[in-house]
Amino acid sequence: MQVGTYVEKLFASEVSGNVVDLCPVGALTSKPYAFTARPWELRKVNSINVLDGLGANIVVQHRGGEVMRIVPRVNEDINEEWLDDKSRYSYDGLKRQRLVTPMVRGSNGLLRACDWDDALYAIADKLSRTSGSEIAAVAGSLVDAEALVALKDLFNRLGSENVCTEESFSADASGVDIRSNYLLNTGIASVEEADVLLLVGTNPRYEAPLYNTRIRKSMINNELKVYLIGEKVNLSYDYEHLGDSTSILEDILSGKHQFSKLLAKAKRPIVVVGSTALQRQDGSAIFSSVSRLAEKARTQPGVDQNWKVLNVLQRFASQAGALDLGYRAGVASIRQQKPKVLYLLGADEESITRAQLNAQDSFIIYQGHHGDRGAEIADVVLPGAAYTEKDALYVNTEGRVQQTQTAGTPPGKSREDWQILRALSDVLGSPLPYDDLNGVRARLSEVSPTFGSNQELEPAGFFEESVKALKLSQAKLSNQPLKAAQTELSDFYLTNSISRASSTMAKCVKSFEHNMKNKEKQQQHVQA
Repeated sequence: MQVGTYVEKLFASEVSGNVVDLCPVGALTSKPYAFTARPWELRKVNSINVLDGLGANIVVQHRGGEVMRIVPRVNEDINEEWLDDKSRYSYDGLKRQRLVTPMVRGSNGLLRACDWDDALYAIADKLSRTSGSEIAAVAGSLVDAEALVALKDLFNRLGSENVCTEESFSADASGVDIRSNYLLNTGIASVEEADVLLLVGTNPRYEAPLYNTRIRKSMINNELKVYLIGEKVNLSYDYEHLGDSTSILEDILSGKHQFSKLLAKAKRPIVVVGSTALQRQDGSAIFSSVSRLAEKARTQPGVDQNWKVLNVLQRFASQAGALDLGYRAGVASIRQQKPKVLYLLGADEESITRAQLNAQDSFIIYQGHHGDRGAEIADVVLPGAAYTEKDALYVNTEGRVQQTQTAGTPPGKSREDWQILRALSDVLGSPLPYDDLNGVRARLSEVSPTFGSNQELEPAGFFEESVKALKLSQAKLSNQPLKAAQTELSDFYLTNSISRASSTMAKCVKSFEHNMKNKEKQQQHVQA
């Protein structure tokens, strides 16, 4: 309405970069991109974002193999024409703290650069002297499906079934044998058709920003009513906070809670539980309560039989694909096993330390693209390719298979992850049965038919069967309040190895923290 500066205030938004696309005259520009390149100098590649579980469609613009800008690509089913700030601006992290050569830890305790042969033979020597029951692997948040299936095939050949995802759930919390138990079954776009939304232990504003914008859009245009069980957070729109106690779920199920009547009248209800809520000790009990609640809402009179109510909001790009391929959810089994050899495939989160994995004496191999937490504790480091440097498949939180496209070559001696695993299998004398990308994709389709339908949404079912199985569970809810994974904007910027290496993201965190300190000083001054 009026041109001016945002005086003495910080535009504290996780989707602020979209104003650059909206500006009709170019007065608002991208500061990291400004004066770095001319549009006609750039080559453009259609790809997807893998820094959260939604898989927003993007255009990667690069010059000479260096990513210069990332902008949104229109996909009405997922991100429409929007993109969150972390996905848009953290690309400078792709050229910082990169692993560019294999490394082996020497007798002095320091990592030293070496050739591929030295690194692979060091690993093969250790694996050949270790039984399958004493080895384990953890897949991180940014790993593609091709690498996931290659890692699982290799470890199965070595006699190990202990391949896990980084996202730690309680035992049997998600019932991963049934696909509908870990997907956003309603779909991203379908939230615009809902009339009642119940959020359980999640903060979609920071866990899935573009899903949160869909919710806000539905509130404005379709009068969607939003309710939250969990920590009270700022979602950028009005909602009714039902409390943070897990007992509220059972009260709604039994009809004691006032929300029960409103849910009974809903024609298109949706229940969304955050993946972090399922990581608690009572994760099984929470999932059981949420599933029974969703099934009760789905089967009530007036609700379309094809309408899906139960939804799990995954935070990580690799999680749904890994569970499709038969990975275990979480690292609990590794803590119990105390493996002699531990393979970290892009695993970099806070739970990945020797102490937390109960692996003080383990031989640890790290394969990834950044010198982050996983590389710090490794005995051998293998440099992999980032998502902009390979053609790779990912499954988003709603179960849709999508593909990244190559926008540049991996730096130094880095290689694509599945190729590294294929080479390691050769050195071990048990080569994997595929030599090219088509062969890996054929293997993916063999393991899970989902991977045969690129860009198509594969619906999941068996909701009633899942609830019947969960009723047999003896798990009980704890008294601990439900909390979200990310409650502040500063948490949102540093959730993976790429964004943690980004100077732009670091500046965002610093600006936000400075703004919070100023607010606290102003409040203290007013009180004084």
